[in-house]
Amino acid sequence: MARHNLSGAEYNQRRPQIVRKRCRHVITEDERVLKAVRALEEQDVSLFGNLMGESHASQRDDFEVSCDELDLMVELAVRVEGVYGARMTGGGFGGCTINLVNAEAVEDFQAKVASGYERGTGRKPEVYVCVAADGVSRCIGDELPFMGASNA
Repeated sequence: MARHNLSGAEYNQRRPQIVRKRCRHVITEDERVLKAVRALEEQDVSLFGNLMGESHASQRDDFEVSCDELDLMVELAVRVEGVYGARMTGGGFGGCTINLVNAEAVEDFQAKVASGYERGTGRKPEVYVCVAADGVSRCIGDELPFMGASNA
């Protein structure tokens, strides 16, 4: 293993800028995830939404996996009253955004984002509305939703 006599900062400065940007994204994304867990535990949707925005900016600027269409979708979303946060999701390079929206603002969100996106790109987006569920839980026997009440 080669040794060097450089300080950490000097060593990092010698890494190509692209490597430093990718590493910065990964490190700051890990920090955001930990903050997001705390925000959810404390039911702080505003903080969680801000973290979503920071995540999108990092994916766009440091990891460079966003695209103009996703950036537009996020920009349109965060302008709508009742939207806490928005970010790209998936593998990047096109695809989807995920948006945290107050239930009372969903219809306004759908209309404004869809019309703004169509004006900006010439393409009509698909907007899916979903509601968060409790997540994974343990079910036994007749409690399984797909088994019904019959033991036959």
